[in-house]
Amino acid sequence: MGQTTFEPKLAVNLGGLMMKNPVTDASGTFAAGREYSDFVDVERMGAVTTKGVSVVPWTGNDSPRIAETPSGMLNSIGLQNPGVEVFKQKDLAWLAGKDVPVIVNACGHSVAEYEGIIEALADDARVGAFEVNISCPNVDAGGLTFGTVPEQAAEVVRVCRAKTSKPLIVKLTPNVTDITEIARAVEAEGADAISLINTLLGMAIDVRTRKPILARVVGGLSGPAVKPVALRMVWQVHNAVKVPLLGMGGIATAEDAIEFMLAGATAVAVGTANFVNPHAVEEVIDGIRAYCIEQGVKDVNELIGGLKA
Repeated sequence: MGQTTFEPKLAVNLGGLMMKNPVTDASGTFAAGREYSDFVDVERMGAVTTKGVSVVPWTGNDSPRIAETPSGMLNSIGLQNPGVEVFKQKDLAWLAGKDVPVIVNACGHSVAEYEGIIEALADDARVGAFEVNISCPNVDAGGLTFGTVPEQAAEVVRVCRAKTSKPLIVKLTPNVTDITEIARAVEAEGADAISLINTLLGMAIDVRTRKPILARVVGGLSGPAVKPVALRMVWQVHNAVKVPLLGMGGIATAEDAIEFMLAGATAVAVGTANFVNPHAVEEVIDGIRAYCIEQGVKDVNELIGGLKA
């Protein structure tokens, strides 16, 4: 007799956002999906996560603002975007014709700006959830990143929570001493899920000119180089909070994604890998399905937190 085959259930619930599978893109690596639509069927994705959106246009940082590094890349883009009104007219209008949930990455330089971006999109039926990026510099606190201080992180979540009933996914920076402290703070203020990690702070130097390669000297490191750090932080936060996690940081293959799920992630995001392989997202989806069939996993949710430690 032939081997019995089955179709594994891949759907997950990320803090109230229902995803047909546990794979999305990492904000800033996929625009709003249109730019990748020649390579990826976005309707196959669990969700599309947009680039950072602010209330008013942000010009971003000076160039050079991208540098390749061993096993990764540095970026100092500065969350350049045309503002929420253009985003609604262009990107959201395009996504409205697609059968895929939309996670809007919301950013601000002040608490009032975070409040404003959530308010501007709270009643928009095209938005499925918000990813609140608390890795932005707080201009009211001398540029200190919101996500590095528990009280500041909590305040952002508190004002955002008051403005919407849509799922709030709070994106944490890894550039802290104890990421679980920040995770508990945002969970206490109503975060429905937590995404981690954002980029690690790094730099690169041109030894011939003896100058920094990036105009702003330092930037965010992403790619395979950060995966062990990201995996460790997902595992730590999974053991510290009760809300579901969206894991990211160096995910390029299905095996990478499954590691994150075993460490405690409910869903995963593919980021820098999209620049190297524009088919990466679909390959990860297909690979997770194949792994479940091979391992006899009938429901992908069985993998979440399944690390045998």
